Amino acid sequence: MSNQSKKQTFLAGTAILAAAVAAVKLIGFFYKIPLNNILGAEGKTYFNTAYEIYNVLLTVSTAGLPLAISKLTSEAHAQGRENEKRKIFRTAIWLFFGLGLAGALLMFFGADALANFQNNEAAYWPIRALAPAVFCVCLLACMRGYTQGQGNMKPTAISQVLEALCKLGIGLPLAWYLLNTLGMGLEFGAAGAILGVTIGTVASMLFLILYLGTHPNRTESLDTPRSSGALMKRILAIGVPITLSNSAMSIITLVDTKVILGQLQHALGMTEDAASILKGQYSYAMDMPNMVASFVYPVTMSLIPFAAAALARKDTGGAGRIISSAFRLIAILALPAGIGLSVLSTPIMRLVLPAQPEDALAAGPHLQLLGIACIFICIMILTNAILQTYGKEKLPILTVIIGGVVKVVMNYILVGNPDINIHGAPVSTLCCYMVIAGLNLFFVWKYSPEKPHYFSIFAKPVVASVLMGAAAWAGYGFLDRALEAGGASYVGNAAATLGGIVAGVVVYFVLVIALRILRADDLRGIPHGEKLIRILRLK
Repeated sequence: MSNQSKKQTFLAGTAILAAAVAAVKLIGFFYKIPLNNILGAEGKTYFNTAYEIYNVLLTVSTAGLPLAISKLTSEAHAQGRENEKRKIFRTAIWLFFGLGLAGALLMFFGADALANFQNNEAAYWPIRALAPAVFCVCLLACMRGYTQGQGNMKPTAISQVLEALCKLGIGLPLAWYLLNTLGMGLEFGAAGAILGVTIGTVASMLFLILYLGTHPNRTESLDTPRSSGALMKRILAIGVPITLSNSAMSIITLVDTKVILGQLQHALGMTEDAASILKGQYSYAMDMPNMVASFVYPVTMSLIPFAAAALARKDTGGAGRIISSAFRLIAILALPAGIGLSVLSTPIMRLVLPAQPEDALAAGPHLQLLGIACIFICIMILTNAILQTYGKEKLPILTVIIGGVVKVVMNYILVGNPDINIHGAPVSTLCCYMVIAGLNLFFVWKYSPEKPHYFSIFAKPVVASVLMGAAAWAGYGFLDRALEAGGASYVGNAAATLGGIVAGVVVYFVLVIALRILRADDLRGIPHGEKLIRILRLK
């Protein structure tokens, strides 16, 4: 591993992955937003149904085991056990090969049964188109976990960007071509878009194979590694509980989709197409908090190996400082993003769905609640990672199952009520993540060697975010009224929405500095951090 990689700190690793996620999300914006307009709400449901099944198989295969590899590799690296570090990878790669092959075969040959289970027969071709991606992503996960465990986040970052570029450059044109040139059905358009995802995973996998082949670890060491069986047992002991906690949410989401579509069709008497349209409108709104939440994963991917290394050195104070910085970063990101999505919900949906104006108006009220849910989703992701780092891998399983049961039961009751129907979905989602986040925060406080001070972490960001939301709402309202006379509905809404966002960002930035929400320690580990500290006069 290069000297530069060795010098990566927690925040530097986070910065690298966050930059990659920012690039991926920017690319994803130019993929998903046009795709949503191309497919419409009905096609969106076909796409999401396939993706949710894919996520379950993917989570079972890759959710916890890569983090186990990352944690074990980080511990071996911190203690100079280079031979064991290499053997961890050699042992794990065959496990991932088998899991990926089994998942891909199940998704390809079981596509018809899986689509019927979801009450969405038209999702057959999108499910098949994603099958090879399961195999590729399993190998990707193993390689990423190995490099991240050594503190080297760059291969993961580059492979993520490459994957996103293929998705955009191949999936989007293919969906448009199948629908508009060949005149095929929405299910084939969704399958074309998903095929771009599959090709992206193949390209990303080939890149990481090439990277590892050209950057071999030849560091000499005298350590005697544990046997393959002992290492496999340790990987499974750490990874399986994490996998269960993460896959529980994916499975619950899958069951939740079945419940929503089932209640709309059976309890309310809707056709499959009509139910798919309503579910698609909800999915449009859910895309926004999911996009924000994806920026939390760079923090968690960097948190686990660096905090685990600190704990391996018996440096509980260092681990505590890393975790406190992670909490502050999430508070600074999640609170304003969630409140901003909530106060500008309908204008944002109108902005991103110009070709689907009716769906945009229907999705707006969903996003109003889901914006607040976004805050709790981000807290859940972070606290899951903290509990896993502290060796409490089983607790997130419990909290996710409790929250998931709340979600499924509430959806069954609310969506089946004709006076509420699809509007019950965002309510149940908000309650689900509130329950999980609340329980996780309690357990983090209980088991942390250095107790986190939640009030000092969240109080100032809450105040700043509320004021930011008020500024964004007022800015949008002023510009909307001022531009209303122009008669350009979409252009006027876009200008007012972007103006409101800019007003909120400016107010929030000023408040972050004025209230000293950001600390010097939070920037010291990132590139050019010292320069930013001097410019912002942080302490």
